[in-house]
Amino acid sequence: MNTHDQLRDIVKEKYGKIVTSSQSCCCCGGNTDEVKEDYTIFSDSYQHLDGYVADADLNLGCGLPTEFAGIKPGDYVLDLGSGAGNDCFVARAEAGETGKITGLDFTSAMIEKARQNAAKLNLNNVEFIEGDIENMPLSDASQDVVISNCVLNLVPDKEKAFSEIFRVLKPGGHFCISDVVILGDLPDGLKKDAGLYAGCISGAIQKTQYLRIVGNTGFQQVVIEKEKEVELPDDLLVNYLDETEMQKFRNSKTGIYSITVSAAKPKNQ
Repeated sequence: MNTHDQLRDIVKEKYGKIVTSSQSCCCCGGNTDEVKEDYTIFSDSYQHLDGYVADADLNLGCGLPTEFAGIKPGDYVLDLGSGAGNDCFVARAEAGETGKITGLDFTSAMIEKARQNAAKLNLNNVEFIEGDIENMPLSDASQDVVISNCVLNLVPDKEKAFSEIFRVLKPGGHFCISDVVILGDLPDGLKKDAGLYAGCISGAIQKTQYLRIVGNTGFQQVVIEKEKEVELPDDLLVNYLDETEMQKFRNSKTGIYSITVSAAKPKNQ
């Protein structure tokens, strides 16, 4: 098995455990059986948004992409890494009965949980399908808006992911994605830990590289809608760094950021 497949399996296993244990954890890192603390350090509250469903909120996000997505009534919206359905239900409140919301996730347990949540709401225009962001089971030019929340940083091949987003968007369509990026160089202990990859941190890439991938894919009107620095707590870092390394990291210019980015597919493509 190559590194790409190993990382995919790590992420799938971790998020399967989260939904089956009802454990909320974003960027907690390590083995969830060993690290009990709930480091929902990137999460923003959804509770003020129309369509919010508490049972669908696992605190796995790092932003509120729907706030900047410009979803209109009748839009076809795709949520990548849809989890238990949180962003999909908020998007449905904006797209209305004439829109269509599709959630894509590659974790079977998440898909099942999301479908259960949708069934409780009796929504006939929200669907959840199992599939891979790097090879989406969706038609070309089928979506008006693509959203995602703290998921693409977990995808090993980000170029392929953004290429697939470009493919499924209609000409003139757009995306709005919240994600985790890095400024500076993370300590080796954070970069190399497989558990932290699944926990959002070491799977992130440099902010400049992230934006370059977006532009190179063909997207235009690239805008950072929101950006915030996130400080990792000491009781997380102690699992990966010794005291000297922690102090060096604290004194460095390295930063971990949650950003929400939007961009549009040209109308002639």
